[in-house]
Amino acid sequence: MRVTSLVTAGLGLTCLLAGSVPASATPAAPASPVHQRLVWGPCSPQQRELNEAGAQCTKVTVPLDHSDPGGPTIRIAVSRITADPAHGERRGILLSNPGGPGGTGLDSTLQLRPALKDVADRYDLIGFDPRFLGESTPIACDPAAPTPTPGPTTTRRQDFEQSVRSARDTARRCREHGDNARLLPHATTRNVARDMDAIRAALGERRLSYYGVSYGADLGAVYTQMFPRRADRVVLDSSTDPTATQYELFQRAGKPLEEALDAWAGWAARHDGTYRLGRTPSRVRSNVQRLLDGAERRPVTVSGIRLDAPLLRLVLRQLIQHEEYDPALAGTVRDLIDAAAGRPVEPGPELAAMLELLASPELADSMLGGALFMCGDRGWPAGGWPKNPETYWKNMERSRTAQPVFGPLVNGMMAPCAFWRSTSGEPATVIGNDVPVLMLQARRDNNVPYEGALALHHRLTGSRLVTADIRSHGVYGRGLGGLTPVPCADGAVNDYLRDGTLPGTDLTCPGTGEDR
Repeated sequence: MRVTSLVTAGLGLTCLLAGSVPASATPAAPASPVHQRLVWGPCSPQQRELNEAGAQCTKVTVPLDHSDPGGPTIRIAVSRITADPAHGERRGILLSNPGGPGGTGLDSTLQLRPALKDVADRYDLIGFDPRFLGESTPIACDPAAPTPTPGPTTTRRQDFEQSVRSARDTARRCREHGDNARLLPHATTRNVARDMDAIRAALGERRLSYYGVSYGADLGAVYTQMFPRRADRVVLDSSTDPTATQYELFQRAGKPLEEALDAWAGWAARHDGTYRLGRTPSRVRSNVQRLLDGAERRPVTVSGIRLDAPLLRLVLRQLIQHEEYDPALAGTVRDLIDAAAGRPVEPGPELAAMLELLASPELADSMLGGALFMCGDRGWPAGGWPKNPETYWKNMERSRTAQPVFGPLVNGMMAPCAFWRSTSGEPATVIGNDVPVLMLQARRDNNVPYEGALALHHRLTGSRLVTADIRSHGVYGRGLGGLTPVPCADGAVNDYLRDGTLPGTDLTCPGTGEDR
């Protein structure tokens, strides 16, 4: 399990961001400058896997403001692994985005290579870091001041007020740093889609193929809307409702998260002899609730890291995403309950990885990347985020009846968007086109609920939807992360990328049925 996904699970929920043109409008003009000489060479030393795979890297120059092609420019980091003509006719270029928002993607398409199998040889595999992230003209914020050492006890209202102070301070530090006031309004999904088209043009390609997961799926939908005649074979994995605001998308995750916790509690009850969390699902849930209630008064300390109730909810959310994580979640809850009781704890590998992330500078960098695109995108107010902090508090408290574990998390202020002032002036995206698209979605995705994918599927009238009857966030290539693969979904993607054939109808791929 990648520890960086802890951040995207809590902060960087995929959202359909930025503005777009109506379905009947003329496609957006090509990005400029498009006629540039690319200098390819070895990738940076940090990109070890790309260099070992024989990739080359370059920088593509794009306008900061695509409506002002003669104005200031930024540079987008791009990687390429060329097609192998010995294994079939070259199709073109295949770009990808790993999600976030805020995820870097220079090695993203390379990571898909084992799942693509022979299809990988038919494309130039193109990775890129979205603007302002990674090696693409990055944005930074002023460093945070040291926070006072908290006392041994707290209340949930105090936890909330601390989150408000932190959000307000992050927004200020980002707005006041360097030239950020000029740069931040251009951190939009619509501009990332324009950058993708600039990459296509700079590579001399007429069209591009694409795979995007989570936020990357929403980015792909925006690209099909803006550049419908330049989209070749597009795969969207785990997408969201294009009519919802970002805050609504956060809130909608509460119900499926609680349902996933119910399913996990049933599993944990069947394995009570190992984890000692309760012999019945209700007893397991009661123990989890008791842990959270206690942490709202006295945070749990493990390996020197202080975990208040909001952080515990974030940890639980990360581990509830996949059925294969059930043992890891049970072991983590067992460790946390023991630590809360004052017993010595040697955290298991999953909890240890999360504690390491929470103590590292990587956490702040990842959260900044998500905030750039969540807070400044989709016009004003940014992403539909309420401006009054009390709105979040009331929604959190109201949610506790039906969603006692995850309601306070998904209704809370987990990002600085309420205080963000550097927003794009472009209107909300309107998705609606007939571009051929292959969509994938897990029926029990508790990060981006299934109903959202159905809403997007309805608006993408040329799409086919492959439903995986599993609990998961992300369907294609699950085996690459040690999860149980979904062969019929992997096959549908590879068939489509290989020969352009979409399934004749929507498909449902069965789950494994395995009692883990």
